[in-house]
Parts: sequence; structure tokens; C-alpha cells
Amino acid sequence: MEPPKTEEEAALGPEMLALDEAIAKVGGVGVFAGRVGASASAPSMWKKRRRVPAEYCPAIERETGVVCERLRPDVAWDVLRLQGTVTTAATCEQE
Repeated sequence: MEPPKTEEEAALGPEMLALDEAIAKVGGVGVFAGRVGASASAPSMWKKRRRVPAEYCPAIERETGVVCERLRPDVAWDVLRLQGTVTTAATCEQE
């Protein structure tokens, strides 16, 4: 990922930049929300709160390739993956 180009991008933080990248990869907020099972207004609320709910991260990763660690670096995704509780793009390809 490239470093932020503007002060606004820097102020968003890396997690929200990852969310913006995920939204852009699928073609917009409405498409994104539908593909991850969220309401159309949810991504805007996540940005306002500056936090993506952890339960949506696996779906975001599966649908966009933006990894959970970028969206929520505070969650121990490696532990959850070892326990088999997180299904990601990588594990879907193995099945």
C-alpha cells in the first residue's frame, strides 16, 4: 500500500484507507455493503467511528482481498485462523 498522499488521507489512518481500498475494489459502497452482508449505510458509520466491526472483516477479505489485519490490526487474526474460525480468501481457494 502506498503512503498517504494528502493530510486528509493521513488523518483517516491505515485502517480506513484499507476500507476505502476494499470499497473501490468492488465498485462502490452499495455493491460493497451487499457483498459483505452489511446495510448500505454501515460503511459510512464505520468510517465515522473509525472502526470496522471485526465480524465483517472475514467477509471483506473474502470479497475484496483486503486482509483482516489491515482493517483491524488489534485483533489476533492469526490465532483465529489457526482455530478455523475465520474463512478468508486464502482458505476458500484451498477448499
